[in-house]
Amino acid sequence: MTIQTTTHLNFRGDARAALEFYQSVFGGHTVINTYADFGMPADVPGADKVVFGLVSADNGFRVMGYDIPGQTEGWIAGGGSTRREDNTTITDQAVFVSISSDTLEEARRYWDVLARDAIIVEPLAASAWSAGFGMLTDRFGVTWSVSVAGA
Repeated sequence: MTIQTTTHLNFRGDARAALEFYQSVFGGHTVINTYADFGMPADVPGADKVVFGLVSADNGFRVMGYDIPGQTEGWIAGGGSTRREDNTTITDQAVFVSISSDTLEEARRYWDVLARDAIIVEPLAASAWSAGFGMLTDRFGVTWSVSVAGA
């Protein structure tokens, strides 16, 4: 028996933009269905928002997202913040999305795109446990932990 987990992110009106951005970073394809696609009258505010969204890539990347009905302000639901202080990560966020790659070059490719308009928590660099590790909070309020899995 196998099991697959997929991170599901809850947005406040910008799920489409976030999912399209993640597809541009990791490749693959997107599936985006709106509330109108599932029967909400098109003239109702929010009918164009995402009720089901998915990015799935052959490299193993998968993430889902949707827009919380009626929510249009602020970052991702359950947001909060993450920062480094005195060599410690301080956060009140419930979830980080963690990705790892086989090489620093591959990690750097993902990092460089995710880092556009992001808040860098910890720059991508060699660490005691990895040839590369970094954390950032992207423009949508999602905090990413990026690392190199190889020795």
